[in-house]
Amino acid sequence: MKKTLLLASLIAASVTFAPVTKADNISLRICEYVAANDKNRLRSFMKQNKLKIRALFGSIECNGQNLLVFAASNSALETGEFIIGKVPSKEVAKHITDIGKYSKHLEEEAKERVK
Repeated sequence: MKKTLLLASLIAASVTFAPVTKADNISLRICEYVAANDKNRLRSFMKQNKLKIRALFGSIECNGQNLLVFAASNSALETGEFIIGKVPSKEVAKHITDIGKYSKHLEEEAKERVK
């Protein structure tokens, strides 16, 4: 009886405490810097971890939004402009209408980038 109780508690503990992976931590930090509109910290974090926004853009979502739309919804103009400059223009073109819902300034920057 003790063995089954111990085994059940170990299984429950292992399911309850799922470890945070490095990728989750990186995406969390990137989302925090975008939300805070801190372009300098975002750039230095990306450089320290040898990451490129172009490579990560498709795989990172913040609050269910991609980085561009998330920056626009948080009025993060500096980081939004930075991301627009780094992401391929085809990707920017896909999200212009979503960006425009939150920020006219970033929508204009995106349109300029797509030209």
